[in-house]
Amino acid sequence: MKKNNHAGCIALFCAALFVGAFVAEAAEKPLPTVYWMSIATTNQTMPGMPREIPAGMLGGLGGGPKKTMLLQMNSPRQLPPNPAATHDIPVGMSMGATLPLMIPQQEKPQRHDYEQAEERVEKERMRILVYWGCNDTVRPGQPKVIDTASMSPGEISRAMRTGVITAQVPPAPGRMRIYAEWPNLKNSLQVPSDSSLVGEHFVNGNYTPDIRFAIGSTHDFLAPVEFNGLTGGLSDSIVFNWRRIPNSLGYFSTVMAHTKNKEMIVWSSSESYMLGWQLMDYVSSPDARRLVRDRIVMKPDQISCRIPKGIFSNADGAMLQFIAYGEDLHFGYPPKPKDPIWGVRVRSKSTGMIPLGMETDQRSGRGRSDETQADTPQLKEQPETERPSGPNPLNTIRGLFGF
Repeated sequence: MKKNNHAGCIALFCAALFVGAFVAEAAEKPLPTVYWMSIATTNQTMPGMPREIPAGMLGGLGGGPKKTMLLQMNSPRQLPPNPAATHDIPVGMSMGATLPLMIPQQEKPQRHDYEQAEERVEKERMRILVYWGCNDTVRPGQPKVIDTASMSPGEISRAMRTGVITAQVPPAPGRMRIYAEWPNLKNSLQVPSDSSLVGEHFVNGNYTPDIRFAIGSTHDFLAPVEFNGLTGGLSDSIVFNWRRIPNSLGYFSTVMAHTKNKEMIVWSSSESYMLGWQLMDYVSSPDARRLVRDRIVMKPDQISCRIPKGIFSNADGAMLQFIAYGEDLHFGYPPKPKDPIWGVRVRSKSTGMIPLGMETDQRSGRGRSDETQADTPQLKEQPETERPSGPNPLNTIRGLFGF
């Protein structure tokens, strides 16, 4: 009996040594430096509208396609006395030889627009009518009504959280010892319209390991969203067409509006119930492919969709948002190691926005409002002081949804 106790003590002692060694080894393993490139193309130009028109004249619409880029790093290293890091870029970016990364002043983490929208719905008394599907007419079983006055917080939460996508967790302040980013106070150059990511990239500095990787043409900036047809007024079945975006994994579209009865109307291109707020941002490539299979995201070769007739007939105005998802690109060093030194992720999207309630002449691309007849003579633009006052539908929609 004593021998058994003695053997048991030895076994426990050995197990404790093993666990202790494992914990110590895990504690000694350094975290990898994490670097993300978030690439976006945006286009808020209406069909037939000259790109030279300043965006400010049309409530943010216009100005032609734009490219943007956000560089973010988290490093586990100790902060050096004079921190400095830079991202050497290819010549084709047309932004100089390098972009400096800077450690910003501590700020509160930003939240996604859809999170703020969901909180607003929970706090305020709202009635939301939800429609979905590319179809001429409203399908049976629609709309689904979210009425915060008659629903419990749990019911509201379940109704708002539609679909499951992987959370995007880019570098951010507080996640590691160091957070750095571009653009910043030192350098905030605009990305030129002809900029290309293709080529060799080199990130280096005194608080990061050397990070080298190359980006090919299939992971360059996505082409802009271009609507080449938009027909129908708010009381009609609205048809919108777009040009295919090469290298995209799929598309998603949603329309939001507000009625005089203080109801919110939401439509999405999904074939099943979907609010879609979470999908109007970056989505991981595995999620995008799964959502295409589930017919929530439209296939990359689809170029047209119909909005059911009459669902926006009582709306003050309606805004269509559209997104194309790019293919993620991942790098790590050493390749497939147990203990990586650094990891890189490049993600991309292309977005477009256009107000509804304007019919488009397919041949000329010129838009006209519901009330305007084809033979109505053109009116001269009113002087600024004589512009009619009153609520702007575009601003109404923007204020509701934060875009």
